[in-house]
Amino acid sequence: MIAGALVKLAKVMSGARAIWTKPIEGNAQRIFFANHTSHLDFIVVWSALPAPMRGRTRPVAGRDYWMKGRVRRYLSSKVFNGILIERTPSTASSEEKRVAARAAIERMAEEMGTEHSIIVFPEGTRGSGDDVAPFKSGLYHLCKLKPDVQLVPVYLDNMNRILPKGEALPVPMLSRVVFGEPMEMRRGEPKEAFLERARSAVEKLRESHG
Repeated sequence: MIAGALVKLAKVMSGARAIWTKPIEGNAQRIFFANHTSHLDFIVVWSALPAPMRGRTRPVAGRDYWMKGRVRRYLSSKVFNGILIERTPSTASSEEKRVAARAAIERMAEEMGTEHSIIVFPEGTRGSGDDVAPFKSGLYHLCKLKPDVQLVPVYLDNMNRILPKGEALPVPMLSRVVFGEPMEMRRGEPKEAFLERARSAVEKLRESHG
């Protein structure tokens, strides 16, 4: 009941309209990867999914944000069933960041199990919404651990205006959640080529529907 209420609230606050450029059917495990401009991003993507798909999809989010306060903790664990990841301090060494990043990817793969899909934001940090920043390598390494998952690019339009970076309260406004054509990692595909192909898939959705 709480999940249903949150879906309705998210759609009211964001005015989000889901656009599916290609039908996505069946119960395949998926990685929904999107551009990132707002703390509301994963909620809007999650809310836009059909109910059966939503029930099997877990958002990946920062533990520091979603463990603050009882309401956020309850929502992240009991409603979204989120996979909360520790952010590495900016003061950490390169080796510490590498080890932490690898541990985070391994945890995501483990938490996916054999039936869950996830929502991720490969840019790694929130942007302005003017373009899609280069992707971090995490998506590549996750796909190496889960080579049979279906990859679905997602473009979020106007979310940076609904809850801009640094703001606490959302401003109701129209937005769109555009789901692109599913893709897969190609056998033997180099990391840089894969990450650019994935980023380009989101960028093309921005250019055609932004």
